[in-house]
Amino acid sequence: MNIAVFSDIHGNHIAFQKCYEYALKKNIDTLIFLGDYLGEFPYPQKTMEVLYSIREKHRCYFVRGNKEDYWINHKNSGMEWKEGTSSTGALQYCYSNLKDEDIDFFSRLPISAEIEFEGYEPLLACHGSPIKNNQKMLPDNNTKSVLKNCSQKYILCGHTHIQQVISHNEKVVLNPGAVGVSLHGAGKAQFMILQSRGTEWGYEFVALDYDKELAIKEMQESGLVKFAPYWTRITIHLILTGEISHGTVLAKAMEYCMEETGDCKWYDVPEKYWKRAVDELLAE
Repeated sequence: MNIAVFSDIHGNHIAFQKCYEYALKKNIDTLIFLGDYLGEFPYPQKTMEVLYSIREKHRCYFVRGNKEDYWINHKNSGMEWKEGTSSTGALQYCYSNLKDEDIDFFSRLPISAEIEFEGYEPLLACHGSPIKNNQKMLPDNNTKSVLKNCSQKYILCGHTHIQQVISHNEKVVLNPGAVGVSLHGAGKAQFMILQSRGTEWGYEFVALDYDKELAIKEMQESGLVKFAPYWTRITIHLILTGEISHGTVLAKAMEYCMEETGDCKWYDVPEKYWKRAVDELLAE
């Protein structure tokens, strides 16, 4: 039995389609999705259409990522997101293109789910961690304490955008990397194939090239660059090089903002600090 595991699509429907087609060629009919379906790329409905189509054709399991919480919370509370700002412009662009059925779909998703297949070890699927969907499971942080509270041997998680395996006390954390914006992955689209081995699970990490020029062209023609100028520039750099995350640049922009103003919120960083951070960190 083989299972495809996807995480962190972030609206990159071009990379997603490439990964899905690869899975089909492997005769895979069961798919697990670990959240963050939209976010950094234009035309979010294209990604949703592929997801809804896959859901109709295959056995699928979905959990909710932290990006989905943005859309849900925005609908409920209406946070102020501004077009033309790198802090929230991409969020506003994506949300303005969503339908009520999309928000409803996200709202029904759990942040973690036990998935069982008869005769095999159960799987625990989550986005960040089984506790919080924005909590990173890394070798050097609180992952070991989280695993103490997990009865399952195999934990599937995303969020870090890095393909990795963490083993501790006979438990195994498997991260498939990111379909849309992989980190330290040479800009390739990533996912994972779980392979049954007796009652246990093996894995294969997959990394694929895709049409990045088309993805960049869509960012430009869709107007996304105008919605989130420097955020989109980071996205383009990331898919071309695989290096420098949005979070890294945001932290630097906030640092500059704090130095000059003494106060800074992530959702309201002036563009001049974004420019300064991008020019420094993304310099050729």
